[in-house]
Amino acid sequence: MPNPREAYGQALIALARQDSRIWALDADLCKSTMSCYVEQEFPNRFIECGIAEANMVGIAAGLALSGKIPFASTFSVFMTGRAYDQIRQAVCIPALNVKLCGSSCGLSDFGDGSTHQMLEDIAIMRVLPNMTVISPGDARQAGEAVAAAAAWQGPVYLRINRNDMIGLPDVGRFEIGKVYPLSEGTDITVFATGTMAGRAWQAANELRQEGLSVLVVNVPTIKPLDQAAVCALARATGKVLTCEEHNIVGGFGSAIAEALSRTGVPVWFQGIQDEFGQSANREEDLIEYYKLTVADIKARIKGIVEGVER
Repeated sequence: MPNPREAYGQALIALARQDSRIWALDADLCKSTMSCYVEQEFPNRFIECGIAEANMVGIAAGLALSGKIPFASTFSVFMTGRAYDQIRQAVCIPALNVKLCGSSCGLSDFGDGSTHQMLEDIAIMRVLPNMTVISPGDARQAGEAVAAAAAWQGPVYLRINRNDMIGLPDVGRFEIGKVYPLSEGTDITVFATGTMAGRAWQAANELRQEGLSVLVVNVPTIKPLDQAAVCALARATGKVLTCEEHNIVGGFGSAIAEALSRTGVPVWFQGIQDEFGQSANREEDLIEYYKLTVADIKARIKGIVEGVER
């Protein structure tokens, strides 16, 4: 199952069948976020909130106070942008057991342009005390993250891509807070999250044929970050590149740099260079424009290892 939205919806309905505390809420996008599976099978545990994201988060908070486990879903740009005040005040300050799905994250809603492409949500969510932030590396991990989020006590933000993703090697079931090395390497450590994990892994495989040894680490949990593991994996090569489909300001790369701040290991960042998105005919066009392709990752790795980038 390469599509993370489908994996999210299937995992959510599987949970709902097992646990009557699972509720789904949506903001007029359930056929896109795939929370529609809960609506179809358990209509009495589904709330269609309409285009009113702030109200949806408030309702989710009320459900959590009554012992339910609410999953509120909408596009990531609307979840973290429109409802930030309610997430902060009604969910994070009281540390309520609310799960927020930010669907169609990053550049994946390629046709709708900058108003629908959320490149700031990791930064917005990880700054909130009590919030857990998850950015799965592939669809399998997205499905497993739903179950992990339901079992986790407290607020969770789950970042879900819109389109199919590269499948990663199965290196263990998803656990909140855990990092996953995907390859062995001695020349450089590449920490990647979300869609960039698959591209980084593919780049490492291709560079191996050219004599470069790249340690790729999938980091699906951005907060809480396993700082001890990150530092150990960074020291193993002495050079670090971070990869994210997100603004490099305050995002995943910033979290890695914070963890490594006392190690002396230099860090380079690959992501959106403090820009908004734009409309395109294909997602691939945007990935190429913002230099997030496998070829771009390979070029950055070569430049860093060969000393061209300092």
